[in-house]
Amino acid sequence: MHGQNVVACVWDFDKTLIPGYMQTPLFQYFGVDEGLFWKEVDKLPEVYAKRGCRVSPDTIYLNHFLSYVKNGPMRGLTNEKLGELGSELEFYPGLPDFFQDLQAEVRAKEFSQYDFKLEHYVISTGLTHMIRGSKIAPYVEDIFACEFIETPLPPNYDRQSEFSLPLDLEVSQIGMVVDNTIKTRFIFEINKGCNKNPAIEVNSWMRHEDRRVPIDQMIHVADGPSDVPVFSVVKMHGGKTYAVHKAGNQGEFEQTCTLVESGRVHNNGTADYRKGSETSNWLKMRVRDICRDMVRKRAVALRSRTKQPPRHHPKPEGNSPGDEAIQQETLFDDPI
Repeated sequence: MHGQNVVACVWDFDKTLIPGYMQTPLFQYFGVDEGLFWKEVDKLPEVYAKRGCRVSPDTIYLNHFLSYVKNGPMRGLTNEKLGELGSELEFYPGLPDFFQDLQAEVRAKEFSQYDFKLEHYVISTGLTHMIRGSKIAPYVEDIFACEFIETPLPPNYDRQSEFSLPLDLEVSQIGMVVDNTIKTRFIFEINKGCNKNPAIEVNSWMRHEDRRVPIDQMIHVADGPSDVPVFSVVKMHGGKTYAVHKAGNQGEFEQTCTLVESGRVHNNGTADYRKGSETSNWLKMRVRDICRDMVRKRAVALRSRTKQPPRHHPKPEGNSPGDEAIQQETLFDDPI
């Protein structure tokens, strides 16, 4: 219990921290028609279904990227290049400074005697290396997103002492897939501390008091219906949920209102993280609420583990000396 001192703010990325999709600089760099690419991606599940093959609508775009690499339009794409292009991403107002502002809330005078800290996490169906290359990365504890492999290991690789690496690296296989349902897995990885201790399996049973970050000490911020699985898990276990939308976008606003009305999230607001904004104020308030609850839980846990010391009982009138002796003996029968 004493070790559960972390508040986790878990963020989606696209349309939550940035106004659009992170892959835009990638299309611009290679001169690829972004609209055409996504139209092709949207059709792929149906096309492959006709061939008797099921694919994940959330992540088939990764396969299509590799097709673009293999067939020429994105020839030479590397993880390093993804990181470079990530540095071009523009964030919503107030970021990345707001990440530090939120962390300062747990260090307020009210909580100064405790060792509370706040960690930021990103869980996204986007690309890890682009997020790592962005200006938000230094403020993030961990990133759970999709990844490509550049140089796949050959058969019997464990029997070989040396490998001949291609002179021109490029991404060629999918290493990590994160879709809208798999996102929930990473909530439990954060919860149990798997990302801090690889010896802990995410599916292993673990007592609540041994979990590094209880889910009721989490806040999840995302933008839409695709985030419902994570919203549901966090809210069901006592965490806080918040849906953001682009200022002035009526469609996105209505979408987040629907999430509130259906009980998926606690509240909604514009993706404006500047000081004094409603979103900034709400998230700071919830961090303070979680910290106060952590203080309360510590006090309850301490009381449950301690007993009142023995006290002298007042001598009732009319008691005989023998009665008093019995009371004194009884007093010390109770183990401390």
